[in-house]
Amino acid sequence: MSLKIRLSRGGAKKRPFYRVVLADARSPRDGRFIEKLGTYDPLLPREHEERVRLKEERIRHWMAQGAQPTDRVAKFLAEAGLMDARPHPEQTKKNQPKAKAQERLREAQEKAEAAAAAAEADAAPADGDAT
Repeated sequence: MSLKIRLSRGGAKKRPFYRVVLADARSPRDGRFIEKLGTYDPLLPREHEERVRLKEERIRHWMAQGAQPTDRVAKFLAEAGLMDARPHPEQTKKNQPKAKAQERLREAQEKAEAAAAAAEADAAPADGDAT
C-alpha cells in the first residue's frame, strides 16, 4: 500500500481549511484517511503560529514507514525542519518560440551585430584621419 501525506480540504465555500492527513494514494482527496497529522489554514497571515500545525513525531514515524509527502506538504515539512527542501522543477520550454522562429531571431541578431561592427569600423578610421 502506497502511503501519502497530503492535504484534505474542508471548510465552507470560499473559506478553505485543510487537514494534513496520511492516506492511501488511491483514495480520493477528501475521502478515507488513516491518520490526521496536522492542519493548514491558508486564511491566516503567514507569520501566524496557527497557520500550519503539524504532529512532528507522528510525521517522522510515518515517513520512516515509507510515506511520501505531496509537494505542498513537503514545503511545510521543510519549513518545520522535518525534511530537506525539494528543488523546484525546471521551467518548461513551452512558452519559448519554436526552432525556426529561434533561428530567425538568431540570424537577425547576427545581422544587427555585423551592422554595428561595420558602423564602428567606418567611424574609427574617420576619427584617426582627423588627427
